[in-house]
Amino acid sequence: MNTSDLKSIEYDPYYQRYLDKVPQGTELKEGFKKGGDNILTFFNSIPQEKHNHAYQFGKWTIKEVLQHLIDTERIFMHRCFRIARADKTPLSSFDQNIYVEPSHANVKTMAALLEEFRINRLASINLLNSFTDEDLEQIGNANSGAMSARAAAFTIIGHDIWHTEIVEQKYL
Repeated sequence: MNTSDLKSIEYDPYYQRYLDKVPQGTELKEGFKKGGDNILTFFNSIPQEKHNHAYQFGKWTIKEVLQHLIDTERIFMHRCFRIARADKTPLSSFDQNIYVEPSHANVKTMAALLEEFRINRLASINLLNSFTDEDLEQIGNANSGAMSARAAAFTIIGHDIWHTEIVEQKYL
């Protein structure tokens, strides 16, 4: 199952900006493994003096960006799980900004955040390994729009790339 299998009816157009970041032909499970390795390497390479840096007042710090990636993966894998299990209950949206302060990302060490990311990514890969292609093709309702289980998962890969590029361009 790879990105070329995705059809535009499987996701809201809002997510196209993330899906466009995923290289064509990326196989889902391999994309999760490689993407996870890339995130760990990238954030581990950032100098400590930059960890609590925000490029502009009111923007997230680098640690908060990493926490956001973790939190978003949790939410989208929850969506993926419920949709893959044929749950047709509409799944609500979430306000990413209200998650930041109570996450306490800036008082965590980068090592702790990276370990949290690593463990969460392993759980996501394990969950993906439990699904058949038919499970991943299930379409549900998330954020008032259609979403397939595989679109939810591929969105995570693209979302990681999106934010890595922002950190590279604006923070470093």
